[in-house]
Amino acid sequence: MPKIRVVAHLTSKPETIADTREAVEGFIDPTRAEAGCILYELMQNNDDPTDFTFVEEWESNETLDAHLESPHILAFKERAGDLLACDPDIRRYTLLR
Repeated sequence: MPKIRVVAHLTSKPETIADTREAVEGFIDPTRAEAGCILYELMQNNDDPTDFTFVEEWESNETLDAHLESPHILAFKERAGDLLACDPDIRRYTLLR
């Protein structure tokens, strides 16, 4: 089965950058411990500190779907409206080669 790659862009409100960073950093370790997680990295744009990007790799769509329903992700979704300037841009890719 091909592995799934994800690129997820989150744009913080300018006034909530520190809170957004704290929130997203808070679910790195629990996510890395999830079944099916191969890679889970968080980056912050050097030129635009409101821009946070996750690069992820998952064993399958099913393990990614389970991640999206995990308690730490659901808790963040409840706070996202207060922290983010817009909806996250989450894209799934299938590794071809």
